[in-house]
Amino acid sequence: MTGAPAVTAVVVTYNRRDLLLESLAAVLAQDRAPDAVIVVDNASEDGTPAAVRDAFPAVRLAELRRNSGGAGGFAGGIALALAEDADLIWLMDDDTVPEPGALGALLTARDRMTARAGRPPALIASRVLWTDGREHPMNTPRRKPFAAKAERLAAGAVGCVPIRSASFVSILVDAGECRRRGLPRADYFLWNDDFEFTTRLLRGNTGLLCPASVVVHKTRAFGSTDTDPGDRFFYEVRNKIWMFKDRAPLAPLERLAYGGSTLRRWARTFARSRDRRTLAGSLVRGISAGVRTSPRPTGEVLADAGLPVPAHGQE
Repeated sequence: MTGAPAVTAVVVTYNRRDLLLESLAAVLAQDRAPDAVIVVDNASEDGTPAAVRDAFPAVRLAELRRNSGGAGGFAGGIALALAEDADLIWLMDDDTVPEPGALGALLTARDRMTARAGRPPALIASRVLWTDGREHPMNTPRRKPFAAKAERLAAGAVGCVPIRSASFVSILVDAGECRRRGLPRADYFLWNDDFEFTTRLLRGNTGLLCPASVVVHKTRAFGSTDTDPGDRFFYEVRNKIWMFKDRAPLAPLERLAYGGSTLRRWARTFARSRDRRTLAGSLVRGISAGVRTSPRPTGEVLADAGLPVPAHGQE
């Protein structure tokens, strides 16, 4: 590859028209704008597709016939970006508003790390703030445990920190690694889809948190996903079990460590909840589904939602 890498931004949306329009305006106003923008609409019912076509006619709009969740949306968006020969894919939610230099900072960190290490990082994550300027706890990348001193020094030299996983709120991923390691598991629907995908992408690869790249995640409330999740706790439980059954994302010792962390997180969720009966029912259903089933191939899920994808990365 010669010259500047081709960057495709992928934004996944569902019934958040006004926030999406704000996000797209910020994406297109970057100091270094992406070369292409893809919006995956998960069958929104609030006029989102028409609004995007009217305000941003150059944006590629992929309309799914049914809601495939964040997992299906990002899997489909990455597949479309790969089909268009993107070199780098910038992923974000529809309520993410990047500051003007966000993409440029990610690319600068990537260039500097490539020059220093001789190979590009597989993934670089932005620093995510809430609307009041605080670090958003929902989107804090997991720092890489037991990172070698040389790895920490190399990351520090380019103003970054080594990480083991990240959220889909704002990450720049290497398209070649997506081709080699596959798409997100679309059947996860929501919760842990980004954790599974990024840990799979980063196993044996370099991942960085770039504090100079800043985005604002405009969630309704300040907090993490384990704050009284209600029925959605089913997806946390089922998907985490699916992930631990899969050998690709985590090494054996990592599965033990993250398994213990998961049990502590579930205990905190129950302790904080005002509706433990709902959580208990979701826990039982999630365990049953996670143990008895496995995720369907991603290509099958996307085709069912109306977005057939190329053969690569469907499993």
